[in-house]
Amino acid sequence: MPKVSLAKWIRFSIAALVYILWVLWVGNLWLLPGAIVIFDIYITKKVPWDFWKKTKEGQKPKAWIEWVDALLFALVAVYFINLFLFQNYKIPTSSLEKSLLVGDHLFVSKVSYGPRVPHTPLSFPLLQNTVPILNTKSYIEWPQWDYKRLKGFGEVENNDIVVFNFPTGDTVPVKYVNPDIYITARRIGLAKASNNPSVLKGFENVSQWELNNHLREIGKEEIYLNPEEYGEVVYRPVDRRDNYVKRCVGIAGDTFEIRHNQIYINGEKAENPEGLQHWYNIITDGTKFNQKFLDRMEISNEDARMMGMGPYYRLPLTEEKAEQLKTYSFIRQMAMDEEVADSSAAPMVWPYSADYVWSRDNFGPLYIPKTGDVIQLDLKNLSLYDRIITAYEGNTLKVKDGSIYINGEQTSEYTIKMNYYFMLGDNRHQSADSRYWGFVPEDHVVGRPILVWLSLNKDKSLFGGKIRFNRFFKWVVNE
Repeated sequence: MPKVSLAKWIRFSIAALVYILWVLWVGNLWLLPGAIVIFDIYITKKVPWDFWKKTKEGQKPKAWIEWVDALLFALVAVYFINLFLFQNYKIPTSSLEKSLLVGDHLFVSKVSYGPRVPHTPLSFPLLQNTVPILNTKSYIEWPQWDYKRLKGFGEVENNDIVVFNFPTGDTVPVKYVNPDIYITARRIGLAKASNNPSVLKGFENVSQWELNNHLREIGKEEIYLNPEEYGEVVYRPVDRRDNYVKRCVGIAGDTFEIRHNQIYINGEKAENPEGLQHWYNIITDGTKFNQKFLDRMEISNEDARMMGMGPYYRLPLTEEKAEQLKTYSFIRQMAMDEEVADSSAAPMVWPYSADYVWSRDNFGPLYIPKTGDVIQLDLKNLSLYDRIITAYEGNTLKVKDGSIYINGEQTSEYTIKMNYYFMLGDNRHQSADSRYWGFVPEDHVVGRPILVWLSLNKDKSLFGGKIRFNRFFKWVVNE
């Protein structure tokens, strides 16, 4: 072995230490022989790892070779940083206003809750599921690894703002992604049943779970038969489903409830986040709300889309802004909007069952399952736990002659394998969240936003306030 300088030994020692610590973190000792490769790269140089950059003695590699070398190194570095440390996320909707704003760019920490070993490891860095312009998958479906989460700094807690993969984004019509296929298919099924009641023949006296399943099958058939309207229907693995960001309002083991717009956890009133917004129904003396007024009340164009034409308005406001607006002389009446649970109306929130008379603002009580819980099943609560049993934990589920069958065996109970969470937006009346699609499994949790590094206001021009300088490097707090 040729004489090796002290500097090379130091570089090798640092690289080997980092690699060994990473192997121990991942928990796969089969990767330890990789240290031999690092030793050869830095010390023995038996294998010409940089053969493709070799030139005639004394000549510098061509510029394009150096560019390709730098690009490949950058892509590999970005891949591992995104996988194990942090990734960028841009807030696309107003569901978390005023806690996080549309156009906020976030650093999302993977180590806060521990990074996941990738389900689909072969993917293009920085792309979630689709290659722009080409509209092709940005990942290869094989191999697919089982769920495993590495050690992190903590666990998801109540009031944490969390980035996660959209749970019901597993099956996606690419031209119609929101609402999800399950909500859309049920709506289509209901419309067809309304126009042609014969499609429900034989389902007059079945459980709500069986009825909803039948309605969704009717709707899915319509979606699959109309690709020109809905697009190709694709399946996405867990880590390739769209990223969402919401606030965790219930962790595994909690009993969650909303009473008159107020959240209760385990029967106790929960503390509201500072940026919490609700719709307020407002009547003025005829005074019209203009853009200047909306700017003063810090209401985005997206939030103002459904405000009305006057003198009757509906606006999303924080408690502070609502108290401010009440002092204006042109306000005649003003009250927080509330959707009352109504047993005579069609269910409008998850689990979309007449057995659960819930609404957007009066929801639950609902127990959030944790690992090891044994759930007693019946035809009523099956609507709550069916996706846990099938989509999230990989079992088959059937109902036959009033009995429940899991993996072909008749049963009346199920043991939960993962922790689950309930996620809501702070813009409570303008957020698609767990009230509409249910639990978030622990294997869907991506990470925790820690910093706003850039914020752009899409409602403003470049020189008219587009860049929100006051939000640069703003820490994301959970209160």
